[in-house]
Amino acid sequence: MIDWDDIRYFLAVARGGSVRGAAERLGVYHSTVLRRIAQLEERLGAQMFEKLPSGYRLTAAGEEVLELANQMEASSHQLETRVFGRDQSVRGLLRVTLAPTLATHLLMPDFADFARLHPDIEIEVLSSGELANLTNREADVAIRVVYDRKTLPLNLHGLKGPELFGGVYMSCDRLAAWRAGAPDPIRWIVISIHGIPDWASEGEVRTTGVPFRTTDAEAQIVAVRQGLGITTLPCFVGDADPLLVRVPGTDLHMYGTLWLLTQGETRKTKRVRLFTEFVSRRLAAYAPLIAGLSISRD
Repeated sequence: MIDWDDIRYFLAVARGGSVRGAAERLGVYHSTVLRRIAQLEERLGAQMFEKLPSGYRLTAAGEEVLELANQMEASSHQLETRVFGRDQSVRGLLRVTLAPTLATHLLMPDFADFARLHPDIEIEVLSSGELANLTNREADVAIRVVYDRKTLPLNLHGLKGPELFGGVYMSCDRLAAWRAGAPDPIRWIVISIHGIPDWASEGEVRTTGVPFRTTDAEAQIVAVRQGLGITTLPCFVGDADPLLVRVPGTDLHMYGTLWLLTQGETRKTKRVRLFTEFVSRRLAAYAPLIAGLSISRD
């Protein structure tokens, strides 16, 4: 009998091309991956990988096993989602994936309210820049900004939320100093991997200094509060911050629409249904803030 766990280790090495990468992905030691691969090779009586300076490459036997391993993985995920979908209890694990800014600046109080309403549901919030794969059960619910609904996989079920807008912001103090003629340079504050969006106009306030770069949104927000210059933010962040103001003469930009996404049988589970319906109502209440309509600023 082939151990499904051995197949998981095999797939991790085959997809990542290295034992170290597979170990990090699976959260195990390097030696554990090597032992599992050796165990699989012994049971099948064939070598799965060829070790090269550039990493691990599948042998001819490994290529044949890969095709069947992918089928086994797909069947395993299908079995899990069907069984999960029949679970109508209001206890157990619920994994939610969303962007860090949505979690920390908008929805965390709502997650806390839901947790108080349903104390037996164990909520795990996966807030990172990476998209979790719902089909592979990396998460149960995804809250995503989607520009075009047609780009979503057909097997995902969605609850449509409000349209999300962003604007150009600076600190209230920095704007007052600029109006008073302060000579300090005004910089663009950008997240390094994104840069200055094409849609962003400086409006009445012109930047004169070199950009100030950060690696994440939280540092970006702190930098603009400190008066370093101008930056782009979602309206639910910028408009809700009493230290910030929209840059005069700039327009809003639509990032996309918020969707609550689930997959296949998973959406039939009671705790998933309770959560998506709860968050959908909260998002609807936030619609003016998310769309940048909650305030009117000069």
